[in-house]
Amino acid sequence: MTPQDIGKATEALCRKAPVIPVLVIEDAAHAVPLAQALVAGGLPVLEVTLRTPVALEAIAAMSQVAGGIVGAGTVLTPDDVTAARAAGAQFAVSPGATDRLLDACEAADLPILPGAATATEAMRLLERGYDTLKFFPASAIGGAPALRALGGPLPQLRFCPTGGIDTVNAPDYLSLPNVLCVGGSWVAPRKLVENGEWAAITGLARQAAAL
Repeated sequence: MTPQDIGKATEALCRKAPVIPVLVIEDAAHAVPLAQALVAGGLPVLEVTLRTPVALEAIAAMSQVAGGIVGAGTVLTPDDVTAARAAGAQFAVSPGATDRLLDACEAADLPILPGAATATEAMRLLERGYDTLKFFPASAIGGAPALRALGGPLPQLRFCPTGGIDTVNAPDYLSLPNVLCVGGSWVAPRKLVENGEWAAITGLARQAAAL
């Protein structure tokens, strides 16, 4: 895939719902019911972070859930790209971007949402052909006001901010013209997942989908 093709693919993903759940899965048995609960609530695009030993197993299981579009988060290396693709991931998300990582995603035909925290990082990605980016860590680097400011000199870029976003501040980001969606973990709180409270998670997903 070319960077332009990847940009079109990630933009389409980001437009499917206002929130992409960021999921840290500790028990593979939770993967399918969690995905089903989120999809039922109107959040079809799911990011499973590669931060636990069962993450790839969870991606493989969740990829079989009807209506779900499952990707791998915290993708840092070409090896991560290969493993995520093999597990069935349909997209990747990274906190930043390196040439080796982008090369690997392009070669693997794996759409990536590459991270940028500064104007320089965003400009470098734009120069390569990427126009749909992750803004991370959003709250720590100025939040919605910072992202609004980036929109002035870089109006051609679109973002999915993540990091410190919740139901309270999500509307501030979603009101910006350069924001397609936000990423957040609040729709699948750890306690609800551990206790198997899938109906409650569906309720949170419905609220998020209505933002």
